[in-house]
Amino acid sequence: MVHLFSHQDPFLIQQVCDALESRGIPFWVKNRYAGGAVGELSPLDSWPEVWLTDDEWLQRAQRLVDDLNTASPLAPWVCDECGEENGGAFEVCWQCAHVIGADPS
Repeated sequence: MVHLFSHQDPFLIQQVCDALESRGIPFWVKNRYAGGAVGELSPLDSWPEVWLTDDEWLQRAQRLVDDLNTASPLAPWVCDECGEENGGAFEVCWQCAHVIGADPS
């Protein structure tokens, strides 16, 4: 078995699981329901983890995860106006209020 991916966001975990399942890549999820143990466990120890049950799938599965990460609309972005890094869920820079894709003039 080999660790493939972990994250605190259960939606990202599910996205990875869906991609693996649709391609027939065998996996299992550790700590899927451990979020309720935060306090007794450190937050990092309770993050869900996706593990491959067969090491031979690692290269293909890692490419899938990498593709999901680069295609994610929630990836952080850097403002063209002030250079501030913003969360991917935002279309307006929190520092200078510049809108993504807006004409700078």
